[in-house]
Amino acid sequence: MKKTPIGIFDSGYGGLTILNKIRKHLPQYDYVYLGDNARTPYGSRSFEIVYQYTLQCVKALFAMNCRLVILACNTASAKALRTIQQRDLPKIDATRRVLGVIRPTIEAVGQITKNQHVGLLATSGTVQSQSYPAEIHKLFPEIKITSEECPMWVPLIENNEFENVGADFFIKKNVENLLKKDSQIDTIILGCTHYPLIHKQIEHFAGERIKVFSQGEVVAKSLADYLKRHTEIEERCSKGSSCSYFTTESSEKFCSSASIFLKEKIAAQHLELK
Repeated sequence: MKKTPIGIFDSGYGGLTILNKIRKHLPQYDYVYLGDNARTPYGSRSFEIVYQYTLQCVKALFAMNCRLVILACNTASAKALRTIQQRDLPKIDATRRVLGVIRPTIEAVGQITKNQHVGLLATSGTVQSQSYPAEIHKLFPEIKITSEECPMWVPLIENNEFENVGADFFIKKNVENLLKKDSQIDTIILGCTHYPLIHKQIEHFAGERIKVFSQGEVVAKSLADYLKRHTEIEERCSKGSSCSYFTTESSEKFCSSASIFLKEKIAAQHLELK
């Protein structure tokens, strides 16, 4: 039986925050990370385009022997995951799996909120998809979720400007906008994988009474639980503690920007999607 790495996909760099937590929680496995940096951002694109791009990248990871792929991207999870799971996997290979980041996040938030008032800070694409409210109400119909689009945050982070005063202006503005919509919010979901880099600023502007949580730790624990419950998949995952990086953009540019998220130097390869 051929052993295979776990694939991690994101439209850009944010998924590296998910990968980082997964590797810390599950260091024994081999991983392949693919960033579709040439076509990022996905957030403002239509459902159909996000679906087409995501499926193309999932197939690329499948071609690299990944049988399990994590969409470490909220936009892809919101706009493409369900279609890929229901329509494409049965035709490609019914034994392969593609998982997202929204469901485990929602399962966690239901255990965290005390008063059932939850806020969501995310990209325009994720907010407009309405995926978070739809999924939350399936599991926790009593929760009231209020959303705020944060279009400036990803560019600030990817341009390494997120620690400047100018970034604080936009972070404060969006957090305050969210809390004006519902002053009872006691829990805030960071619905974009870039946002852990500005977690402390968000906490500062949200105030001590509000719990702000990122997805990385939640997704890592959820993946560990998934592999424990699905031994037929876990047994096929190779365990060499390695990680390979691929990007649809320039590998030099990817490596430079990736250091913002990983705090370490990496080597990446350019991948031409077919």
